[in-house]
Amino acid sequence: MKPTKPMQHMQPVQGTDAATAGPSGVPMRARVRALLAAGAAALALPALPAPAHAAAESGTLTVGAGETYVLDATTRLSALTIAEGGTLAVPDGYTLTLTVDGVETGSAITPTLATSTTLAPGTYEGDLVLTVAELTTAAFADVTFSLRQALYVGAAGAVAARSALPAVTGGQVTDSAADGVRIVSTGEAFDGVYVAEGGTYTVRDSGFAFTGNGRCDFVGDGAAVVGTGQGTRLVLDGVTIENVGVVRTGVVAADGCALLVKNSLIRCLNGVLPADYVPAGGANMLVVPWRLGISGNVRTVNLLGTNTTATYLSSTVESGTWGAFSTDSTSNSRATAINCRIANLGDEGYATFADGAIDERLLGCEIDAGTYATIIGASNGTVTYGDSTAEAVAALNSELALGLSDAELAALPVRGSRIDSRGFGVLWHGAGTLDISGATALSTADTTFLVKAVRATITVDGSAGATVSAGNGVLLQVMETDNPGSLNGVYTEPVGDPVRDASFDVTAVHSADTTASFAATDLRGDFYNARRSGQNLALVFDGSTVAGVLSASVSRHAVDSIGSAEYAELGHVTNTVGPVVNNGVQVTLTGGSVWTVTGTSYVSVLTLDADSSVTAPDGSTVTMTVDGTPTAPEPGQTYSGAITLSVA
Repeated sequence: MKPTKPMQHMQPVQGTDAATAGPSGVPMRARVRALLAAGAAALALPALPAPAHAAAESGTLTVGAGETYVLDATTRLSALTIAEGGTLAVPDGYTLTLTVDGVETGSAITPTLATSTTLAPGTYEGDLVLTVAELTTAAFADVTFSLRQALYVGAAGAVAARSALPAVTGGQVTDSAADGVRIVSTGEAFDGVYVAEGGTYTVRDSGFAFTGNGRCDFVGDGAAVVGTGQGTRLVLDGVTIENVGVVRTGVVAADGCALLVKNSLIRCLNGVLPADYVPAGGANMLVVPWRLGISGNVRTVNLLGTNTTATYLSSTVESGTWGAFSTDSTSNSRATAINCRIANLGDEGYATFADGAIDERLLGCEIDAGTYATIIGASNGTVTYGDSTAEAVAALNSELALGLSDAELAALPVRGSRIDSRGFGVLWHGAGTLDISGATALSTADTTFLVKAVRATITVDGSAGATVSAGNGVLLQVMETDNPGSLNGVYTEPVGDPVRDASFDVTAVHSADTTASFAATDLRGDFYNARRSGQNLALVFDGSTVAGVLSASVSRHAVDSIGSAEYAELGHVTNTVGPVVNNGVQVTLTGGSVWTVTGTSYVSVLTLDADSSVTAPDGSTVTMTVDGTPTAPEPGQTYSGAITLSVA
């Protein structure tokens, strides 16, 4: 296709030529392979002459209204003007990236939710490079995205033909590493470093600053760093990423990549949504689903896919709201943070998310959460809060093939995890397991463990000092889900009393029940089971003390219906205790445990070993009835039926 307007004074980028730099000649990949023979030499960034500001000496281009100019080679200019209605394009199979003085700019997602970018109308002046690069694609949910990146790395190393190298400034780039580089983007949907095809790469002492919206964080369209594909290995060491924009993610690890991030800072803040954007799911999800009870439009780091591992060591991961340390749609994957700070800087959001079949370990971490410390999603995720002991870290170094040296392991301080939430602790949005041990201190303003009509398995080992506390006095809440099921749905509070299901055994532990075990832990707070349909709550206290109400209940929100405008009401309920219907509460006290009953409690099973007891606060007495018959709770006995414990 010929241009509709002749180009004046344009120059191919030095280090390429018109015959090899684009689609009209020999593929650039062949030239790059020769340049990077054996991967021994540094990758030569295009050697651009100093900008000449006189149009006659450098190069200018104007694309008028209604005109389309097709550019088929990487080109340097001093000025570019694109009028409204004008288009600067490249042939099929290629992408176009504009850098001005080394900064990627001008790219726009037009129209909203487009899967590729165009150059926005306007006048650009300075040291301009228009990079024509081979197209990189990625697909999610049957939508294919056209990606652009400053540096593409494949199995054999850096691939200049797929890279917009003028956006990489400073430092040195080789087939195996980028050292001391900086990548800045003020356009939209542009990536920094993209490692795929089983490539191995390290980014050291480098900085990324991206402002402007991304497109899809399921594929990393707009992320600072992406590692994807089976066999891909990516290390970030001493990296700073500071992004502002809708789904302008910091780091994405996907589809079998092994990622290690250490000694780094990654911070992502919300952007401005397109005015015509309508919230959607899948590939068009630019905002967090309001059904989680939070808002926001960027996740800082994201792990996706099957057999993916992402390990963060001695690093800081911060988000504005939505999510800091996220996983999504995973299978057989592992997310690990060791001695990290993970935080929501705004009033809302989650610190970590465990979605799918994921093993998430947080060891020696400092967590400052807006709404949730952790959300456990679907498919039986497992989350561990613990200490960064030498043994635990050495085991992970081996299991995950992190490659940490003996000196690095020896220098890593041993820390307990401190987890503070200005809202809830852990939300079970799907079935999953939580394990708390070591010197972990979990403190929340609202309910500590919030279980919404799914199976939750909780284990707390306080033998090394682990503690849990709830500012609202509720340690564990089992309730009906208040998720309306769709983006446009509305949750409506149930009316009437629950109806007894005679086929459901409230004295047995079923596979779908919630279980919580506490060893050597001192607890003060209430435990409620407010399920209307069949789900029991089984509580085991071993060598522990618990002071509170342990009871079946009916829960209610402050409002009768919740839509998107009332999202902040989700999960916030009050309880009225009452007899067990389909919501059994089974309490087991062993190892000398003591339950101090602070208010009327309705349970379906109470078991005490020979050394355990039930008591009342000082100055009060506790009485118990079983099926209406007054019965003294004695050590070594198990009671089953309609059990009521009262304090006078």
